[in-house]
Amino acid sequence: MGIIKHSVRPIVGLLTDFGTKDGFVGAMKGVMLSINPELQLVDISHQVEPFNVLEGALLLKAHYRYFPENTIFVCVVDPGVGSQREPLALRCGKYFFVGPHNGIFDLALKDIKENIFAYKIERFTLPRINETFHGRDVFAPVAGHISKGTPLENVGKRIEYKFLLDWEEPKLLGNKVVGKIIYFDKFGNCITNIPCGNYIYGEFRGRKLDVVSYFLQKKEKEPAFVCGSFGYMELFIPMGNAQALLEVKRGEEVILYTS
Repeated sequence: MGIIKHSVRPIVGLLTDFGTKDGFVGAMKGVMLSINPELQLVDISHQVEPFNVLEGALLLKAHYRYFPENTIFVCVVDPGVGSQREPLALRCGKYFFVGPHNGIFDLALKDIKENIFAYKIERFTLPRINETFHGRDVFAPVAGHISKGTPLENVGKRIEYKFLLDWEEPKLLGNKVVGKIIYFDKFGNCITNIPCGNYIYGEFRGRKLDVVSYFLQKKEKEPAFVCGSFGYMELFIPMGNAQALLEVKRGEEVILYTS
C-alpha cells in the first residue's frame, strides 16, 4: 500500500499561499528536484489568500481530478506551522497528498469517497534550524521520496485522518437551496457553496436572478447565476466583476430554486 509505480515521469501538483515574490515555491521545487530530478512539477496556485485553509481546500477539490493517477499533491496553507498540528502524507483513491493536517485535504477526500491511508511524517525531512518553513523542510522532501517509490509506511506511523475544515453545507428548504458566497475568482465571479444542479432561478439580496448555461447568455452588467468550473453555482456579471460592482462580501446569502 502507498507505493508509486511509474511508467511515466512522476507528477507533483503544488498548491500554496506563498505567492512568488520571496522564492519560497522555488525552494520547495529545488528540494524535490534534488531528490528526484525526473519530477514534473505543476503549479496549481500560489495565490491562495494567506492562511485561508478553506480557500485552499476548495481549489484542491476543484482541480485534483484532472491530474493523472499517482499524482502527489503538496498543499501548504499552514497558519499552524511549527505547532502541534500533524504533518501528513496520505493516499486516497489513486492520489497522494502531502501537507499539514488542518483541513486542507478535507473537500477533496470527501469527494473521492474512498479509504484514507494517512501517516504522520516522522522521517525523510531536512535538518531544521527553525520551524517556520515546513513546506521546504518537511513536505517537499517527503514528496520527493514518495515520488521515487518510498512506501508511505516508511514515512511514519499510521494515524486516523480527522476532518477538521469548518465547511458549511447549504440547506435544502422545500424547493429552495440556501447557501452563501465562499470565494471570489480572478474575474470577480462569486462562488457559492451550492453544488451545480438543475435550478430554475436564483435570488440574491431579495432580487430574483436568472440561472443561465454560459456567461454571455445574459446582457452585459446584468447579474445571474451559472454552474461554474469549480462545480458550484456562481453569481456573475457578464464581462464584469460581480464582486466589485455589487460589493459582494464573503458569507452573503444566496438562494437557488429547484421549482
